[in-house]
Amino acid sequence: MYTVEVTGRFESAHRLREYKGKCENLHGHNWKVQVLCSADVLDDIGIVIDFRILKEALKSITDEIDHTYLNENPFLKGCNPTSENVARLIFEAMKERLAAYPAVTVAEVAVWETDSSCARYRN
Repeated sequence: MYTVEVTGRFESAHRLREYKGKCENLHGHNWKVQVLCSADVLDDIGIVIDFRILKEALKSITDEIDHTYLNENPFLKGCNPTSENVARLIFEAMKERLAAYPAVTVAEVAVWETDSSCARYRN
């Protein structure tokens, strides 16, 4: 199994609904997103997928949520904007954008709110 990973960033604000604590208040983060993809075999030139393709796919997603209020952003489809939900939705969006590459599997998405707090989604 081969794996490749790209990292992206976005800035946004949110408030966690029904959370009993400070995070129920409006606050923002400088989010970091890591996308891990895998393949059992390499393509004709010996790569899983071009890093440029992965970076462009991730950027197209983060551009949708960059500098927005996540609670009102259609990308989140009304979900509570937790790191866990953001990771899952980015995972699903990456799968859609990489559908033309059937040998490539989106293995995991990690979303970092801070340097010390991360949520991961894998299928």
